[in-house]
Amino acid sequence: MISASEALERLRAGNQRFAASLGSDQVLQLHARRLGLPDRHLPFAIVLGCSDARVPAEIVFDQGLGDLFVIRVAGNIVAPSQVGSVEFAASRFGTRLVVVLGHSQCGAIDATLEELQRPAEKQSRNLQSIVDRVRPSVEPLLATNARHDLKALARTAIRANVTASVDHLRHGSEILEELIRQDGLRVVGAEYAVETGVVEFFDGVSSM
Repeated sequence: MISASEALERLRAGNQRFAASLGSDQVLQLHARRLGLPDRHLPFAIVLGCSDARVPAEIVFDQGLGDLFVIRVAGNIVAPSQVGSVEFAASRFGTRLVVVLGHSQCGAIDATLEELQRPAEKQSRNLQSIVDRVRPSVEPLLATNARHDLKALARTAIRANVTASVDHLRHGSEILEELIRQDGLRVVGAEYAVETGVVEFFDGVSSM
């Protein structure tokens, strides 16, 4: 079993290769890797990320088939299905690192801020459910001076949303709480900069 600390170092090293355009040519190795995978894959990290097409976790972290258990949803929100997916991977595969990966220029964050400041007359209830998941972490920010600087507000909101998702995973599941207490599971937050390709880990890393 790979520890949470070792898994985090693998992700950091992979992102450094990606950001420096020094990827390990994973695409060229995919066919051989696919043939060599065992029937039961053993991902070393779970990544809950956004559905944004610019942020594919395997590429961002320069990893290949079978390395990551990836859950993608707009706004990297945590709903019951996402919690269940993390529970499944952590329990079934023994994966000990969970990363909630937000990113700059997040459309779900922008949509939530727009909805809070200028509520739409008609909104798909399905889209509204995403906004409602993001709202609690973002709404308090509108009371600060950051609301006068929309770019700064969005940057702060992205991290606040990641932190809320991390907290939900840490404290919203008896299974994950037990794995954290007894088996070394770690849940950390991170932000990917679309502009530079760099991932910064910022929540829960100091305890590792």
